[in-house]
Formats: sequence, C-alpha cells, structure tokens
Amino acid sequence: MQTPNDAIDQLDGKLIRLLSEEPRIGVLECSRRLQVARGTVQARLDRLQSRGVIGGFGPQVDPAAIGYPVTAFATLEISQGQGVDVRAHLTSVPEVLELHTITGQGDMLVRIVARSNADLQRVIDRVVGFDGIVRASTAIALENPVPFRVLPLVDQAAREQTAREQAAREQASQDRLHDTRTGA
Repeated sequence: MQTPNDAIDQLDGKLIRLLSEEPRIGVLECSRRLQVARGTVQARLDRLQSRGVIGGFGPQVDPAAIGYPVTAFATLEISQGQGVDVRAHLTSVPEVLELHTITGQGDMLVRIVARSNADLQRVIDRVVGFDGIVRASTAIALENPVPFRVLPLVDQAAREQTAREQAAREQASQDRLHDTRTGA
C-alpha cells in the first residue's frame, strides 16, 4: 500500500522528467524551467534522493557501445542456503549487469553481456562455475524494442497522486458544506 511519503506529485514528476531528458542541467536552470524557487527544486531533489526515488546522476552506459553487444538472461537454480555465496560470486563477474531473485522455475535471473556468442559461452561458464549453482538456462536477447524506462511510470504516479489530492479536496469541501447545512 502506498503511503503519502511514497507519493510523487506533478512537480516531482516534471523534475524527474527534466533531469532524465537533460541530466547535465543545474538546479538553477531546473527552477527557471519549472517556474519554482531554486530552494524548492533543491529540497525536492534532496527528498527524492533520500527516499531512493532518484538513485544517481551518473551516465547511462550502453554495453554494446563499449564492445559487449550480446545480451542474455540466465535463470539459475541454486543449492539451498547458498544464496549469499552465489550473490558474492555473481558480483565478481563484470559481465553480470543485474541479478534478481525470482519465483517460478529458478531462483535467480541474471542479465549478462558478452562480446560475441562465443564469448557468451565463456561468461556462462564463469557464471555457472560455482558449486552453489545447480543448473542454468540461458536465453539470448535478439533485440530490445522497449529499453529500460521509468518515465511513463513516473508520469502515471504523478497523475494518480494529483487525482488523489483533488478527490481529497473535493471530499473536504463536501464535508464542510454538509457541516454548514446541518449546523455541525
């Protein structure tokens, strides 16, 4: 369940979109474009960062652009009680970009990259060459028609918060009107 502290409003959404589209923009320019005070932008940024909504301002690196054009996903089954050790092992493999624990057929889903299909075999061998990993199933990504994105989700969250706030204002207004009519 979402709490009021988890919500982002329209200004948060606009700020996140602006920073996503122009990551080098400064706080002062953000405030000018959003038509709010510089202190407001800085306070919003600080709050969004402290809550983990904004995780960083670093560059987004495309693995293909640095020589790793092959992307694959490996579903791993691990031995009971080996989760911590397997995580440490996978963290040591530079080609492992992401690791998720999952439900279903496997225990972990790993996104890996490689320089070629032949190099992918080397990466897979390194990933599964650990005693805690019982079995692996790998699928090679052919294309990425919807790359990782969060802005549509940010926009939706901001719209939903605005709608909740509007509904609360309307309810408060109706309650005041009812109290005035009933003499409460």
